[in-house]
Amino acid sequence: MMKDRILLFIPAYNCEKQIIRVLGQLDREVLRYIGHVLVVNNRSTDQTEEVVKSFMERHSDIPLTLLRNKENYGLGGSHKVAFQYAIDRGYDYVIVLHGDDQGMLTDFMPVLSHHTYRKHDAVLGARFMRESRLKGYSRFRTFGNIVYDFLFAFIVRKKIYDLGSGLNMYRVESLKSEYYMKFPDNLMFNYCMILASEFYAQDICFFPISWREDDQVSNVKMMNQAVTVLKMLFAYYRNPAVILEDYREKKIESYGAEVISVE
Repeated sequence: MMKDRILLFIPAYNCEKQIIRVLGQLDREVLRYIGHVLVVNNRSTDQTEEVVKSFMERHSDIPLTLLRNKENYGLGGSHKVAFQYAIDRGYDYVIVLHGDDQGMLTDFMPVLSHHTYRKHDAVLGARFMRESRLKGYSRFRTFGNIVYDFLFAFIVRKKIYDLGSGLNMYRVESLKSEYYMKFPDNLMFNYCMILASEFYAQDICFFPISWREDDQVSNVKMMNQAVTVLKMLFAYYRNPAVILEDYREKKIESYGAEVISVE
């Protein structure tokens, strides 16, 4: 069987302290499975880009491309840039690992070594499964996430253990229709991906991961987002076809990025 072409996508925004630790996870064992690493800088205002370039200079043996979005698209917009990159270059799978060093790529090693991902359209990292490990995550936020997981599970009629962690893997073939292009460009992108998995009858599964919060800066405005998510969820419950609507606050014709550095 031919080796799968796997792209590792690292979205990065103002994480100059954390991104170097994320890139430090790229050891020999991990690189056995990953064909290329793509860091997408979403117009960071700190030294994130310089830190990545410095890492590339010291590790020229690691196949890595650094892109800079043409404007700040948000996390969802960076996903769109990376998904298009994977489609255009013929990758089979894309792994998403957030650049703020909350997740560990090694948690996905069983998924990679046993080729579990080949059985599904997406393997999603879950912070709230029984085997998951949380550090620095409050009980209140944990409880709130679990409640929302149950609500989504009821609507999509499948077990949901996380609405959007920072460690996921997608089959590129399932992305080629670009059904996600009108999804929100903010943190709610992943919530729409969960609903879309039911609408498009995709096969998804969850895998327990470890998750920590140390020196990361959260961009989540919890109360406002919680209400918005509920409205979207119950709109989908009444009429699943709403997933076809344009959820973006700003309509973007094309999600472009420029190449800053390539190894």
